[in-house]
Amino acid sequence: MLQDLLLSVQSKLDNTKTKKTGFDNATNNRRNAFTDLRSLSTKIVNAYSVSGADQLGINNMKSVNRKIQGSPSKKSNVQAEEQQPETKQISNSQQSYDKMVDHFSGIIEILVQNPSYSPNENDLKITALQNKLSDLKTKNTELIDSYTQYSNAMLERNQLMYNPLSGLLQTAKEVKLYVKSVFGASSPQYKQISGIEFKVRKGDK
Repeated sequence: MLQDLLLSVQSKLDNTKTKKTGFDNATNNRRNAFTDLRSLSTKIVNAYSVSGADQLGINNMKSVNRKIQGSPSKKSNVQAEEQQPETKQISNSQQSYDKMVDHFSGIIEILVQNPSYSPNENDLKITALQNKLSDLKTKNTELIDSYTQYSNAMLERNQLMYNPLSGLLQTAKEVKLYVKSVFGASSPQYKQISGIEFKVRKGDK
C-alpha cells in the first residue's frame, strides 16, 4: 500500500512538471506573438491616416489603437501576472490578452470597410493582418488549454499528497504513530523515521 502510494505520488509529480513545462512554453509563445502588436497597430494607424479615409474613420481607428496601447502600468502588469500560475493572476492576464485580440480585430474590421486602404507594405496588408489575428487567437487558445491541463495536474497532485484522510502527509503521520506505538518512542526504529519531515510546499495549496 505504501509503495503504491509512493509510485502514484511520483507519477503525479512528474505529470505536473510536464504540464508546467507545456504551460511555460505556451506562455512564452503567446508573449512573443503579442510583442509587436502595439507597434504594428501604430503603423496601421499611420497607413490608414494617409489612405484617403474620412476623418471620422481615422478618429475611430486612433481610438481603438489607444486601447491596444494601454498605459505603461497595464503593460507591465500583463507580464507580471504571468510569472506565477495562480488562478486570479491568470484570469486577470487572460482578460488583458482577450481585450487586445478584440481590439485588433476591430482595427481589421475598420480596414475592411475602407476600400481605399491599400498599403504597399506586406505586413500591413489586410490578408497579413488577418493571418496575424489568427495566430494571436491560436496562441491565446493554446495557453488557455495548457493552463487548464496544468491546473488539473496540480489539483490531482495536491489531492494525492494533501487529502486530510488518505493523502501522503496524513499517511506519513499515521505510519510514524504506528511505529512509535509498536516499538516505542526511544526505539531505533522510531528514531530512524521521527526526524523525517513532511509539510505542504509553498505554492501547492
